[in-house]
Amino acid sequence: MTLAERALSLCQIQSPTGQERELADHLESWARAHFPEEQVFRHSHSLIVGELGDGTPKVALVGHLDTVPPHESQGAPYLEAGRLHGRGSSDMKGGLAVMMALSEALPKKLPLGLVLVFYEREEGPYLESGLRPLFELRPELRKLSLAIAMEPTDGVVQVGCVGSLHATLRFSGRSAHSARPWEGENAVHKAGPLLAELLSRPPREVEADGFRYLEVMSATRAAGGRAPNVVPDSFELNLNYRFAPGKSVEQAKQEVSAFVAGRAEVAFTDLAPSGRACADNPLFEKLLAATGLPARPKQAWTDVGRLSELGVDAVNFGPGETAQAHQANESASVEALEVAYHKLAAFLAG
Repeated sequence: MTLAERALSLCQIQSPTGQERELADHLESWARAHFPEEQVFRHSHSLIVGELGDGTPKVALVGHLDTVPPHESQGAPYLEAGRLHGRGSSDMKGGLAVMMALSEALPKKLPLGLVLVFYEREEGPYLESGLRPLFELRPELRKLSLAIAMEPTDGVVQVGCVGSLHATLRFSGRSAHSARPWEGENAVHKAGPLLAELLSRPPREVEADGFRYLEVMSATRAAGGRAPNVVPDSFELNLNYRFAPGKSVEQAKQEVSAFVAGRAEVAFTDLAPSGRACADNPLFEKLLAATGLPARPKQAWTDVGRLSELGVDAVNFGPGETAQAHQANESASVEALEVAYHKLAAFLAG
């Protein structure tokens, strides 16, 4: 089976967040056919495959099983003209296919021991991810020398990741007839100055470990009003703040509170830490040397942030294309699958 055919077969197993069972069953059957019983560990719809405790330095390839929901316009997955089309092709079933193929082809005894981590619910809320429970159940994972998150990276190594904070901002007013708005207090209008500040707020450049990240705040959802002829007495915004490595979640919360400055009630709803750029990790340097790939900052959140919080150095490198992730007609380059496979093989076998 070629890499493209394997990736296609994975795309054919739909696995939107919360519906990963069938794909996890498929991967468990595959793992038990290729690894000793004691090297296959499953919890819920997440798996660890490989030897953890033999004392050799370990590198983990880490991939999530879930995708965002399929778009109504997207048909069955297919291969055409050197591209794989289908939900998850870039984010990140192509990466899962590379993980499986590498573990089959490489010798079982390597200078760097290879561990595969497949997990559920990455695309959902931070606290629902299946990755942390694996670390709680198998604390040996905290001794990994390096983890590689197989997220789409456009063929480069992406280091660190920005943290992500979501907060609900609630503006309160007093309802009235819209023909006599002076008798009430318009909650939507009260949000105007803050929205104007967001509109004019430029990205802030922050350097961390020699890499430059952009910190940005955006209003991403809004809701308010009771009826077309009623002055709204409440208005809610979702504020998303992306913050650079080196800034803690608590510091990010304080910065959002200072920005709001009492103009609205603030309720923090989803908090994901930034991930450090592990430029001082010797295996990171060896990865770049063995692959000849450049390193770039990750201007998004990935589980590199969670892995950093768990004490594991991690980078992002996968065969997918960032611009294709979550697209209605998602696709991925077949050539990129082959390139990622050979680059990682050179690193792991070297």
